[in-house]
Amino acid sequence: MTFLSPFLLWFLAAASVPVIIHLLNKRRHKTVQWAAMQFLLKATRESRGKKKLRHILILICRALGIAALAFAAARPVVSGLLGWGAGTIDTVVLILDRSASMELRSGDGQAAKRELVLQKVRDAMADIGNPRLVLIDSATGKPQEVPTPDVLGEISATAATDSAADIPTLVSAAAETLSTGSGRSEIWLASDLQNSNWQPEDTERWAAARASLAALPQKAALRVLSLTGDAAPNVSLRLIGSRRSSEGLMLDLELIRSEDSRGNLNLPLTVSVNGAATGESVTLPAQSLRFQKRIAIKDEAESGHGWLSIPADGNPRDNAVFFAYGPARPVKTLIVAPTGESADYLALAAAPPGFEKQTAERIDPAAFAQTSTADFSMILWAAPLPSATNANLLESFLKAGGQIVCLPIAQQPSEESFLGLKWEPVTAAESGKFFILQDWEKSDGPLRDGIDGTPIPAERLRAIKRAIPSGDAAALARWEDGEPFLTRKIVDRGTLWLLGSLPDYTWSNLGDADVLLPAIQRILALGADRFDSSYLAELDTEPAALAAGETRTRIDDFSRQNSPHDAGVFRLGERLVAVNRPLAEDDLQVATKDNLDAMLEGTDYRLLDQVGQSTDPSLSTDMWRAFLLAVLFFLISEALLCLPKKQKEEILVPKHEFKTSP
Repeated sequence: MTFLSPFLLWFLAAASVPVIIHLLNKRRHKTVQWAAMQFLLKATRESRGKKKLRHILILICRALGIAALAFAAARPVVSGLLGWGAGTIDTVVLILDRSASMELRSGDGQAAKRELVLQKVRDAMADIGNPRLVLIDSATGKPQEVPTPDVLGEISATAATDSAADIPTLVSAAAETLSTGSGRSEIWLASDLQNSNWQPEDTERWAAARASLAALPQKAALRVLSLTGDAAPNVSLRLIGSRRSSEGLMLDLELIRSEDSRGNLNLPLTVSVNGAATGESVTLPAQSLRFQKRIAIKDEAESGHGWLSIPADGNPRDNAVFFAYGPARPVKTLIVAPTGESADYLALAAAPPGFEKQTAERIDPAAFAQTSTADFSMILWAAPLPSATNANLLESFLKAGGQIVCLPIAQQPSEESFLGLKWEPVTAAESGKFFILQDWEKSDGPLRDGIDGTPIPAERLRAIKRAIPSGDAAALARWEDGEPFLTRKIVDRGTLWLLGSLPDYTWSNLGDADVLLPAIQRILALGADRFDSSYLAELDTEPAALAAGETRTRIDDFSRQNSPHDAGVFRLGERLVAVNRPLAEDDLQVATKDNLDAMLEGTDYRLLDQVGQSTDPSLSTDMWRAFLLAVLFFLISEALLCLPKKQKEEILVPKHEFKTSP
């Protein structure tokens, strides 16, 4: 049992007050022998023992009532880690969440969640006799023996990281560790219940994890130590993406504030490029702000790196991001279409005047198989959907991170499909009417609002002909009758887009550039990222891992840590890579009690908010209410014992008169 306000336990000393008063009262009376009272004492000697026992019970009730009140004020929490005294524990497997979000400090700002849980585990292990302890941390995922709980805070496997956690895999690893052991065992899972780490939507993997627990030769108790209590105020800085051009490096950044507030928050922003640091200020007007930062680069052939940071706050692990860049390269688009008005408008949208580093090349569909696509960022396909060799080439282009935009053709499309997508027959609007774009995603996709909130005027689009894209793809824009106009299908690192009309005035006014130009430029930027992505990676992904024969050297001046679980700029062999924490680590959503019940169904798990500050009452195991009930019980017991004893009714004897004779 632990206490959230242990200093109030000093009030336990008040339980001795009734005993002291009792002893003092005994010393106040001096016994004087009086012969006349001896007869009365002899008559009451038999009932004296019962009265003494009654007084002792009253004294005990008073003392225990005061003690229970002191315990209630100290807010006791029953430790679910202790197994509730159900016998000796032979093995404890500790699953430790070392993700970046676990470095968020508690409400008093003194200790991170990871540090709190290590202290609690040390205390709990001492209470149960220090059984065998096996640690499985989220960064390595490998079990290791811990000789004594006292060293938990000193070993590298419990240190802070910038990585994410994969809780279903860790639970399966714990079950595998216990599969060869014997004796009574428990699994202690310490986490902040961050939704992205628990992945409650991945029902298949959780089913496998539950099956591995059920297959153990001896059932292991599962204790989930939740760390979802009140936290210190925090602002996180994250890097969404970067794009190199001849003008410099464009960084897409976002600030997220933990508490919901509408007041302006001014933050100093430090920007370091190749060791030279400068400072500026950024204003966070609400809970989040997405903005762009341009890094000026004089030499187009130059490679470099740097970082941006905001002041340390509730979580020092989310206050910095890292970037790296290589030489500038032209952005090329390949247009596969016959000559004509549509091809001309597509070329204008892909390489508008003034964009010197953007070029567009048109080829006939028949020549595509002989064309290398290695240097292209985007392919605009205004031809019959590809099949056979062309389909394989385009699929490889997508998997490499390229972007493909397919447009319908003037004649009726064939029944051919590409990656499960195809065109429905071309339809024309009624005479004098148009197909009008009415609904589109304003926060996602190529028609999203600008960084400053400026919307794309997509409602200006008018079409007299259209071809509806169909198949397994997400619709990001729809006509007023609900039919899709723009769909998206993600294929590995690339994206396949289907656009439901042509920039040809016999079809629509798509060539006016209100919709086509911003949409094509944004898709082109995604395609160009495939060349810059080699300089940018997230922790725990393949680009951030060492390949055969590579060595890791940290080259930025933000920190000297060279751990594979820390963010930073690294030289991996010949590669230059800026590694950042996963974007999902800034997700504020927490798994609910219902999520836990579904994920751990049948495991008979026990949930404990060890910090005792949970925002969800269902996660709390405070015991102060039980002690208040104990106070009430002792007070009522004392009152009943203090009631005067009911006296027996007197038996009246009739008086007799005696007369004497004279």
